[in-house]
Amino acid sequence: MELQNGRPASLEGREEKEIKVYDLLDRLGIEYLRTDHEAAGTIADCLEVDQVLGITICKNLFLCNRQKTEFYLLMMPGHKSLRTKELSAQIPTSRLSFASGEDMVKYLNVLPGSATVMGLMNDTENHVQLLVDEEILKDEYVGCHPCVNTSSVKICTEDVFGKFLDAVHHDYITVTLSDNSPQS
Repeated sequence: MELQNGRPASLEGREEKEIKVYDLLDRLGIEYLRTDHEAAGTIADCLEVDQVLGITICKNLFLCNRQKTEFYLLMMPGHKSLRTKELSAQIPTSRLSFASGEDMVKYLNVLPGSATVMGLMNDTENHVQLLVDEEILKDEYVGCHPCVNTSSVKICTEDVFGKFLDAVHHDYITVTLSDNSPQS
């Protein structure tokens, strides 16, 4: 695994949805570093990727309300655990749960284990509301998948929450999630 500047030299064997991410980032003039790796669908899988990127990839959770009429993509630090009651009170909705893999494909065009802010480029009708833990916004860089979990990119946080979200016509809601990780 090695760190590379920008898109892969060869697009052979790459999925169209991944290439579309690179196309959009390049068109917007957003610089990014990239690494390819084995499928990384969990935060634990991303530990080696984190070392290569020099950052911590955030946890991305695809959620919905009980009626499955409102969908949310939550970006949060990997060391935090989701407390749905705490989050529900801030957005406000009740009874949050994990959305189905089918809905993830339908709205973000990503498979489970590949949830990413980059998937919002596929949500042209704005069915998904982005929620971001305030801690993510304090970091200089964001690490995420380019719609597949066999590559990861490192992008300036201000580019993601500025140029990228503006281009895909999405906004975000800042939330504050408790750090309920075990203390050492």
